[in-house]
Amino acid sequence: MNPAALSPRDIAILDLESRLPVHSVPKEEEIDTVLNLSAVRYYQLLGHLLDSSAALAYDPLLVRRLRRLRDADRARRVSQPRSAIA
Repeated sequence: MNPAALSPRDIAILDLESRLPVHSVPKEEEIDTVLNLSAVRYYQLLGHLLDSSAALAYDPLLVRRLRRLRDADRARRVSQPRSAIA
């Protein structure tokens, strides 16, 4: 898919994600200030973008890296034993 299919907000999300450190404390402030989004909504939109072929075409290195991180996190959660519910 053509990166032109991305909205300006989609591009801003990908650009923000690519320039901020992974565990930056002010990241949530930057999300709110720059994009006027809550952190929860930002991560929802980012999750959808990671599954988008347009996002992959726009920034393949970033999208592949974030997909690997997401997949590793999912695999770790699945492999952890569930705690007993009392």
